[in-house]
This record gives sequence, structure tokens and C-alpha cells, in this order.
Amino acid sequence: MAVTTTTVTPVAVGPVPPRSVQWGAVILGALAASAISLVLLTFGAGIGLSAASPYPYAGASAKAIAVISALYAAITMVAAFAAGGYIAGRMRLPPTPEEITEADFRDGAHGFAVWALAIFVGGLLAASGAAGALKTAVQATAAIGGGAAAGAASNPALGQAALSMTPTDYAVDAILAPAPPAAGAAAAPAAGAAPAPAGTGGAMAALSRADLSAPTTRIFAKSLKSGQLDQRDRATLVAMVQQQTGLPQAEAEKRVDQAYNDLKAAEQKARDAAEAARKAALITAFAVAATLLLGCAAACAGAGAGAKHRHERTAITWFGAQRFW
Repeated sequence: MAVTTTTVTPVAVGPVPPRSVQWGAVILGALAASAISLVLLTFGAGIGLSAASPYPYAGASAKAIAVISALYAAITMVAAFAAGGYIAGRMRLPPTPEEITEADFRDGAHGFAVWALAIFVGGLLAASGAAGALKTAVQATAAIGGGAAAGAASNPALGQAALSMTPTDYAVDAILAPAPPAAGAAAAPAAGAAPAPAGTGGAMAALSRADLSAPTTRIFAKSLKSGQLDQRDRATLVAMVQQQTGLPQAEAEKRVDQAYNDLKAAEQKARDAAEAARKAALITAFAVAATLLLGCAAACAGAGAGAKHRHERTAITWFGAQRFW
């Protein structure tokens, strides 16, 4: 009986090319981080609404709610990124022999990729939402402006008054308002009032408000920019008030000074509000940036922990069962 011997020559297998980024694990981790953060933030919003109250001396203060909300959002983001990084590290394929020396770096890089992908997608969604809100606001403003313009065209006098909403226009209204009639002298001019020019038919007919509005507004704007009301400009305003209202010089000066002081107070209040908003935006920007950096560190650390548990075959027990859920 002949015996046939077959020699099997092993095929030389070259080194397995290293696997770069495993996007399946990265995408799963980013989705998990986004979902966890959404659930936790929604839960936190419910708690915050239950703690707030529109009634005075009821519920937490606005400052306390703002601080607690910021801390809760930061903790939520860090925890969500840590969980997403852990899932990505745990689901990543084991490293090849060529990757052993840099396995830790690659595990952390996958956690960084989870963080970067989640931030990128979240930024796109936020930008899209902001663009939609801006478009809606522009369309609404255009509709309101069109309606106001149509009203102004049908009634020019009413339309001009409706469109004048700046603080300087309000100051013009204040100083050019008609003088209150004196008791017992319904039609008599006030003592010491400037006489109306001949042929004008009275003080109110001397000049129209449209004639006086532009120079008065320019004087107020110049005075606010320089920080003080020039004496010549003050005298001009006083003369305008006397000519328009028939008030005595002392009353006209008092009215001009009061309007200018109110305008300066309104401007200072607007500057204070803008400064407070700037400081709040500055603090918020630094807090968000710091929170995002903490989230990045948590995602990288979570990916490293997940890879370690995968390598050590550490069993995770959920509710008494060795399964994901």
C-alpha cells in the first residue's frame, strides 16, 4: 500500500496593517454622549422649573437658579462625555501587535474623537437653529416695518409719530410739548413769554414740530457725545421752546435742563445694562470653554477606562445581570 505524503507550505502572512480610527465606535460614543446629555438636561430643566416661582418670596431666587443650573449643566456634560468615551473605548477592536506600544494613545484618541464629533454636530445644530430664528425675526421685522410704512403713507402725521421711538425723539416731545393752560386765563399768553412772530397765528403756529425736531435732535446727540450741554445750544433750545410753547424763559430753561438730564440718565442706564451684559457674556464664555475642556478630558479618560476593561475582560453588572442593560 503506497503512502502519499503531502507537504503543506505555510503561506507567509505579512504584518496586519494597523487600524486607524474605528468610526463605528466613535459615532456610537458620540451618539451616546448626546443622548445622555439631552436626557439629563431635560430632567434638570424640569427640576429647575419646579423650584422657580413667579410669585414674590416663593421659590429659589433667580441668581441661585442660574448658579445651580450652570453647575448642573457642567456636571451633566462631563458625565455624558465620560460615558460616551467609555463606550467607544470598550467597543473598539483590540489593538494589533503593531499597535501595542501606542494602544493607550489610540484609546484616548478615540475618546477625543467622540468629544470632537459631538461638539461639531452640536455646533452645526445650534448654528442652524440660530439661523432659523434670525430669519424668522427678520421676516417679522420686515412685516411690521411694511405695515408701519403703509400706515405712515395713509396718515403721514400719525406714521411719523409711530416710527419715532428713539430716546432723543422722546426728549424732543418733552421740551416741545404745549404749555399747560393757566387757571382763569384759557387763551392769555403766559407772563414773560416770547411773543409769536407776526403772521404766524400764535406760538404753536410759529414753527412746526418737524422744523424743530431735526435741529433739536442734533443738539441732544452732540451734547450726549461731548458729555455736556453747550451754553449756545442750550440758549437755542430755550428759544425754540419759548417760540413753540409760549412758556416764560425760566420755565423753558427748566424744561430743557430736565429733558437733557433725563436723556443723560437714560443713556447711562443703557450703558450700564450693556456693561452688565458684556460681563455676563464674558463669564459665560469662559465657563462654557472650561466645561468643554473638562468634557474632552472626561471623554479621553472614559475611553481609556473602557479599553482597559475590554483588555482585562472586566464584566459590568447592571441590575444583577452581566449585560449592557
